[in-house]
Amino acid sequence: MNASPWAAGRYESVAERIVSIAERTVDAADRRQPLRGSALVDLACGTGSAALAAAARGAKVTGVDLTADLIRIAQEKATRAGHAVSWVTADAADTGLPESSYDAAVSNMGIIFVDPDQQVGEIRRVLKPHGVLAFSSWVRAASNPFFDPIVAVLGAPPPKGFSPDQWGERTTVTRRLFEGFTDVEIDEGTFSWEFASVEAALRFLEHESPMHVDIFRRVDPTQRERLRAGFRDALTPHADDTLVSFDTPYVVVSAIRR
Repeated sequence: MNASPWAAGRYESVAERIVSIAERTVDAADRRQPLRGSALVDLACGTGSAALAAAARGAKVTGVDLTADLIRIAQEKATRAGHAVSWVTADAADTGLPESSYDAAVSNMGIIFVDPDQQVGEIRRVLKPHGVLAFSSWVRAASNPFFDPIVAVLGAPPPKGFSPDQWGERTTVTRRLFEGFTDVEIDEGTFSWEFASVEAALRFLEHESPMHVDIFRRVDPTQRERLRAGFRDALTPHADDTLVSFDTPYVVVSAIRR
């Protein structure tokens, strides 16, 4: 049984929603350096949205993810789309791929969950000199209906030296990429989460979004009910007669390896 929390729920439901960000991330790489004919690696590729977008632009793509269940889905999607992509089940920060073997590296909301020092070092290792890096990251917002109830019920996550949305901070990006990369560009964007109702949003959290599904599975029954109530209270102000909708900021970061 795959123990990865990313195998919980249905990650593809998340991937389908944020595919537009994957497209924008690949576009950023293509703008910095044409992808047609290039060797590209999609790190922490999930079910392959960025990998398939790059393959559609003519890149020779390798997708890497730690969760075998997600790689299997990505492979099936690539086959249906007629794209020949190489898939590797490995840690994005320790891929085992050959050194200086890729012209481009991309990631859609993937590498932000990996230890940043290890991840940046691995990207530098696999990229050729002057290769392009492009990835997306969520940006910390004043309020987040998908996160605030977790903190309210369970407390802040235990410190581990980094959090995913730190990649959304301009000063942090500049500091982390300074030694190995140049010409850093940060493009801002806003993503709208939309659901048919509060109940539909709750189903997404309890049964589809892997990180939330994993949390619901790990807590005791009392905490589970408090989480449901907390999410319902956080989502209700964003509901009207037709849908639930709220915006989340994100960035697409691109840079050139020194």
